[in-house]
Order: sequence, then C-alpha cells, then structure tokens
Amino acid sequence: MEVRTGMPYAQFVTALEKAAPPLDTWAFELIAESGGTWDDVRAAMEENAPHHLIRYWRLNGTQVLKLAGGTTRSMEYLIGNHVIAESMFRHDPRALLYAPLRMMVWSDENDRAVFAMHRPSDEFGSLGNAGVTKVGEMLDRYVIALLHECGVSAERDFA
Repeated sequence: MEVRTGMPYAQFVTALEKAAPPLDTWAFELIAESGGTWDDVRAAMEENAPHHLIRYWRLNGTQVLKLAGGTTRSMEYLIGNHVIAESMFRHDPRALLYAPLRMMVWSDENDRAVFAMHRPSDEFGSLGNAGVTKVGEMLDRYVIALLHECGVSAERDFA
C-alpha cells in the first residue's frame, strides 16, 4: 500500500519520527534490572508511545545508496509496540514475522513523501488466527491515526 502524502519529504519524515518516537531502551533496561513486571513494561510503553507506536530501527537509504548514483531520498523503519506484539504472540508466535511493522518513506519526482507498508490486517490476517487478525485490524487504525498525526489522511488507502 502506498500513500502519497503531498508533503515535502523532509517535513513528513520529521513528523513521522516525532509521532513515533524512538524506543527508550534505558527505561526498559531499568525495568528489567529492578525486577519490574509486565505491568511496568505496559506503563513505560504507554509513556514512550504517545500514539501507540515507537521506532525500533531506521535506515537512511539516501546515505546508503547515494554512492551508487541514486537521487531518490528514502528512509526505512521498523515501527511497533512490543506490548501489542505480545498480545499476538500469545495466540501465534509466527506473528513476530510481521511485528514490528516495516515502513518506508521515499521522495517522488517533486520531492514529496510517499509512505509505503503492507497493511497490518493483511499481514497478520494471513496467519489464519482470529485473535491475531483482530490485533492486525487494530494496528491498521493505529497506523491511520499515526499518519493523521503527521498531517496525512489515509483512511481510504486502508479500505
């Protein structure tokens, strides 16, 4: 699925990275070291992920590929929420094949951002487990809300 954002590439990347902040590894290390519980993890995730999703990883494809002569700007992400992932894992461990969500942003010929990913409900629905599919459908809504937070309407792209 692709969403043509209509926004300048740099502006959209900045908005996406603000809406899905990086994982605060320190908070989770502290929970583990202090003998914390899964409830502590849930609370930390709620604080770290104001829009339900955080960034686990990012790769600046622009930097990696420019030596090959590429001019298209791009950024790849792994974005998710390990509390949500656990709610699927308990139904089917294969859910971690698709969690966290892989997302990509690149610049079109007018330097406008194009957002792309596989629809979570399709990915998780492919496992054939109703509990996992239901969470995938919830993730569709979370991604729509994340894009809305960035200033992009994506409801029809998820239809």
